Amino acid sequence: MRGRLRVYLGAAPGVGKTYAMLSEGRRARERGRDVVVGFVETHGRPRTAALLEGVEVIPRRTLVYRGATFTELDVEAVIERAPKVALIDELAHTNVPGSKNAKRWQDIDDILDAGIDVISTVNIQHLESVNDVVQEITGIPQRETVPDEVVRRATQIELVDMSPEALRRRMAHGNVYAPEKVDAALSNYFRVGNLTALRELALLWVAGKVDDQLDRYRADHDIAGTWEARERVVVALTGGPEGDTLVRRAARIAARTKGADLLAVHITSSDGLAGADPANLARQRSLVESLGGTYHQVVGDDVPRALLDFARGVNATQLVLGASRRGRFAQILSRGVGVETTALSGPIDVHLVTHEEATKGRRRPERSRAALNRKRRLAGWAVAVAGMPLLTAALLPFRDVISLPSEILLFLCLVVGVALIGGTWPAFTAAVGGSLLLNRFFTPPIGQFTIADPENFLALIVFVLVAAAVSTIVDLAARRTREAARARADAEALSTLAGHVLRGEAALPSLLGRLRETFGLDSVTLLERLGEPTPDDQAEPDAWRIIATSGAAPCTSPAVADNDVQINDQLVLAARGRLLDASDRRVLEAFAAEAAVALRQERLQQEAEQAKALAEADRMRTALLAAVSHDLRTPLSAAKAAVESLRSHDIAWSPEDRDELLATADESLDRLDRLVANLLDMSRLQAGVLGLTLQPVALEEVVPRSIDDLGPLRDRVEGDISVDLPEIVADPILLERVLVNLMTNAARYSPADRKVLITASWHDDQVEIRVIDRGPGIPREIHDRIFLPFQRLGDRDNGTGVGLGLALSRGLTEAMGGTLVPEETPGGGLTMIVSMPISSGR
Repeated sequence: MRGRLRVYLGAAPGVGKTYAMLSEGRRARERGRDVVVGFVETHGRPRTAALLEGVEVIPRRTLVYRGATFTELDVEAVIERAPKVALIDELAHTNVPGSKNAKRWQDIDDILDAGIDVISTVNIQHLESVNDVVQEITGIPQRETVPDEVVRRATQIELVDMSPEALRRRMAHGNVYAPEKVDAALSNYFRVGNLTALRELALLWVAGKVDDQLDRYRADHDIAGTWEARERVVVALTGGPEGDTLVRRAARIAARTKGADLLAVHITSSDGLAGADPANLARQRSLVESLGGTYHQVVGDDVPRALLDFARGVNATQLVLGASRRGRFAQILSRGVGVETTALSGPIDVHLVTHEEATKGRRRPERSRAALNRKRRLAGWAVAVAGMPLLTAALLPFRDVISLPSEILLFLCLVVGVALIGGTWPAFTAAVGGSLLLNRFFTPPIGQFTIADPENFLALIVFVLVAAAVSTIVDLAARRTREAARARADAEALSTLAGHVLRGEAALPSLLGRLRETFGLDSVTLLERLGEPTPDDQAEPDAWRIIATSGAAPCTSPAVADNDVQINDQLVLAARGRLLDASDRRVLEAFAAEAAVALRQERLQQEAEQAKALAEADRMRTALLAAVSHDLRTPLSAAKAAVESLRSHDIAWSPEDRDELLATADESLDRLDRLVANLLDMSRLQAGVLGLTLQPVALEEVVPRSIDDLGPLRDRVEGDISVDLPEIVADPILLERVLVNLMTNAARYSPADRKVLITASWHDDQVEIRVIDRGPGIPREIHDRIFLPFQRLGDRDNGTGVGLGLALSRGLTEAMGGTLVPEETPGGGLTMIVSMPISSGR
């Protein structure tokens, strides 16, 4: 039997997941269960380490990778030991290359398959579904992730919760990180806003898991009734104009309870020919989503039962419907959807909301006056008028041979043919005319409009009724066929539109262009009113602004359009080319509603981009102030102290001391000069005003100059540049600056006995320059972080600058049309690769 998984989920590191896991393990051990520790990281926290005392710990497996030694969970040892419970920390951990599985959750799967229960831990930022959201909140990408399904399969998930203030206090007391890391952590990842957002994510994720468990339990136990564990308000939409009122009322009901869900549902008939207005539904769907709800559409011919089935399926507690728009006489004949739904609702509360449309009666969708085209109707009339006399003339010679029933059947065949050709009225006319001709020429007494035999009278009456029924059915079938074709065409148009936009094309131009092509219009234009509405501004071009247009000769005001749709007080969709009929106009209104949504999304995206730029600028200003107040002050203070010491007359400095003080001042001022230059260049990059002079550049000239610019560090760098390399396109001054920054950074982290190597090679249309060091290297998952401005990984050395060197190097490289990426050096270390395009003059 497969073991059971229990997961402790936390919002952030330090909330106590490992502590809770070990505490549960000790409790299980005290209850007599066989518990072992498979893998636990205490991170040097004494209270957590104390819980390991007395518990059997499975020795870790040792692996060597690129000259470094690592320890990992020994899966085989745990399975061979076969305990009842194994405690394994960090579910999302990535194993060292060479391990059996790439991820620790896969190791845990193997242990579970062996019938061993596992207790593990994971942070919310490691769940795949919220990984991008966490990166937006914290600004730090999480490379180690675990699929949500792995955690959802756990038998039990327990949230380890802690308020942001309490977690920050734990960190300040040194209970989470080492003292030298506390300040950086509190000012970056562990800000109150970050922790609050992560806590909310964790709570919502666990709440979703609880909902799934509740739904599964109700399904397993065939529980169809509603359990009011959480308020869910369902509003029923018919596609009528009252829908806006119902949605807003349902939103107010949902807002009374914190965390309530709002769902809108539209019931459509199975034949797809319901009279719902697509423009109203599109607008109401947008309104529901803007209020934080969701929109659903289900098929059902019995509207009350379909509506209640949906409500019970989502465990709804309240149902909002509009008061009936039917007339009083219709309500006498049938109770209506509202009354029927209320009678069958059971524990679900039903709200019948009055609205302005309730007293106006139900307006049925417009129908075309004729289901068949004019040509077919004329042909039907011609067959009816000419066919009946001709059939009579053809049957007269055989009047004594053919019986009256046979003659009636022949006339009936002709009436059916007329119905198939021309529809209801030509067939009905043929039926009446045929009955008169049968009476006159074939029913005794012959030559009179009287009938002697009652059976013949009955036969003629049945003939007329059957002919009228057949013609009506044929006409109805033609109408249904035409409506189905129209509905299919509308659906195809809207489906094509949706696919057109989802394929990534600009929303508004794509939508207007598709609308123009669908209806064969000359132009389609979205207009926006510039000021407040006035009675005579419909024909005033100066009162309108063109937002987007497709086609020639755009409309400058609604008055010059052949078709216009008023979306709201400010927006109008104007179309020119031909007048559209009522059914086409309904689709036009749906397009207009979608155009308004597309416009709103575009503007929200623009606002988001502006806000992002402002936030980035604010972050840069904040970081710059921090750099000026901290990092720049260090060399400035050193230079000032050296100069003040030299100016002092209280101490007689020896020549050696004076030289040392002068060297200190000189070195500090040089460092200060470099830092200021980096800050200025970074500000120019951010503002987009950095001057470039791109020209063909020979690497064998630039690289030696760059090495010379390193000063005392030049002896720690070795260049290996071939003279056969092609020239590249670059700004020689900026390229030299990039290489100096990269070599300085590499020399700083390389061992004293290992030189930094700079090489270059030619691949296709690019030259790759490699700056190779043999230092400790950087984990792959944080490669991108080293290029963030004002970042120094680990914050170990506050005297090495403001963390701009690599950020500036990448910015300068990309400004010249190249790329800068890190790569692990085989055998240990880091290689920075600068790729630049070759000169076309090669």
